[in-house]
Amino acid sequence: MTATLKNRRTDRLVARVTPDDKALLEHAAMLEGMSVASFVVSYVRAAAEKVVHEHETIRLNEAESRRFVKALLAPPLPPTAAFKRALKAYRESIISDVNPDSRAT
Repeated sequence: MTATLKNRRTDRLVARVTPDDKALLEHAAMLEGMSVASFVVSYVRAAAEKVVHEHETIRLNEAESRRFVKALLAPPLPPTAAFKRALKAYRESIISDVNPDSRAT
């Protein structure tokens, strides 16, 4: 698919705003030399990308970072009895290509 077809604006977004909000958006769009629609899409998209990035990024201080790396590099602990029971129950209840001995339900 070409970039032109992929980025073609086909979906619609509608929002009710106050007269003051509309006037502000129109004024800001005019100052930027953009249509209101282009202004809103541009700035809302940037804000949305920022929100997604902030929620999908993990920030650790130095002590947290060292603790995390230490945990990653440590040898795994032996499985507990409860873990072994849970794994057995899972394997018995799931049909899987990687677990051909699993039973069909």
